[in-house]
Amino acid sequence: MKSLLIFAFLTIAAIAQNNPKFDDYFSDETLRIDYFHIGDAKTEMITIDKLHRYGIWAGSLNHLIDNFNNGSYYLKIYDSGTDKLIYSKGFDTFFGEYASSDDGINGVTKSYHETAIIPFPKNKIIFALEKRDDKNELKEFFRTEIDPNSIYIIKDKMADQSVEIFKPVYNGDPHKKVDIVILSEGYTKSEKDKFEKDLNRFVDYFFEQEPYKSQKSDFNIYGVFKPSEESGTDLPGADIFVNTILNTTFWSLGSERYLMTEDNKTMHDLAAFVPYDAIYIQVNHPRYGGGGIYNQFCTYTTDNQFAKYLFTHEFGHSFSGLADEYYTSDVAYNDFFKPTVEPVEPNITALLDPENIKWKKYLSEGIEIPTPWEKKEFDAFSYEWLKERNRLNSYVAELKKNRAPENEIKAAEEEYAMKDKKQSEKVDKYLMSSKYWNKVGAFEGAGYVANGMYRPMLDCIMFSKGDKPFCKVCEEAIKAVIKSYTE
Repeated sequence: MKSLLIFAFLTIAAIAQNNPKFDDYFSDETLRIDYFHIGDAKTEMITIDKLHRYGIWAGSLNHLIDNFNNGSYYLKIYDSGTDKLIYSKGFDTFFGEYASSDDGINGVTKSYHETAIIPFPKNKIIFALEKRDDKNELKEFFRTEIDPNSIYIIKDKMADQSVEIFKPVYNGDPHKKVDIVILSEGYTKSEKDKFEKDLNRFVDYFFEQEPYKSQKSDFNIYGVFKPSEESGTDLPGADIFVNTILNTTFWSLGSERYLMTEDNKTMHDLAAFVPYDAIYIQVNHPRYGGGGIYNQFCTYTTDNQFAKYLFTHEFGHSFSGLADEYYTSDVAYNDFFKPTVEPVEPNITALLDPENIKWKKYLSEGIEIPTPWEKKEFDAFSYEWLKERNRLNSYVAELKKNRAPENEIKAAEEEYAMKDKKQSEKVDKYLMSSKYWNKVGAFEGAGYVANGMYRPMLDCIMFSKGDKPFCKVCEEAIKAVIKSYTE
């Protein structure tokens, strides 16, 4: 027994020794590392752009090493003198999505501006980036030394008379809270009141949803308003372009409902007015659309019938690294998830080891793995709707492109909204009628893949549209991420 106690003590001591202490390596400020990510499906390179020093460090002072093993990339910070790992973070990139698009696969080189946010180092550091290979193993592909005493680190103060800060939820010390910043996009100066009303409405939506509802005291939420010259966002498919602060656009990577921005610098300049761990972009537009990239940012539109779902779904991607569980919709990527490789995301699996499925402890008693479900009929009516949805969207876009009368455009949009709502209700009714409803198993169809990829439950916010909960596995994954920021 004595030897066991000594072993346990030495093990705990070793873990404590390897866990970096914030004050040993960092000051309570933020270092923002801006860089360019350039390449295609086969090649990529990194070039440093600018370094910025500002504010306080919004993240945890205790959880400096990211052990979630999620994200296609990892940033790792080493103390230059000892080569000790002192900070890490998993993340995904817009570049990674582009690389799997048709253009990326065809060798069309493109450059994306990206940002790494870290606590400000006291001494020289090594900034390294790792990427997962075909087996999802991380391999370093870039490293450089950064001197915190460099005269080229920008120390501009956040000053802009047109920017206004809102604090709809504030519970205290940013080091012990999840700090979310919601940025305005496509709101003109005269629409500031609408931004504030939309902000409060979506904050209410957020805390109607578990697990956020039970952990409201763990969050600070800020709104940052900067007016745009014009209202709305770009719709290239309808030949509509507007002048907005963050330059968001539909038809990102060729997907009509994918709403993103490539203006990373402006986004982080605006976010820097407050302490932040996560970025939302609130887009003033009625069309359904959004997007989310893990530990980067997410977008959502304000005035569509599925606004609440959109808000929580996209944050599931960007905050917790949850995968899309749906598979019957068009996406811009090719082979984003492969049934031959176990994905790192916590809520989908290739089921390569059925006896040790990643959510084994949550499985319903006696459930069959894989779990049979009424997939054939579901696929039939879902793919039928996909064709109709694409037809309706193309029709609306064509009407707008040709500057058709407003009443004609409105009628087409209302037809689409009505049919989209009807389809959502049909999906809910169909899935809820299954004997496997509310069971945790392994249901085929997930991650844009119809066969060979599995999700934990029949339905979830990450699977279908509507007012519904996260599945058990997603909810537990979110709780773990919240804990990493608040302990």
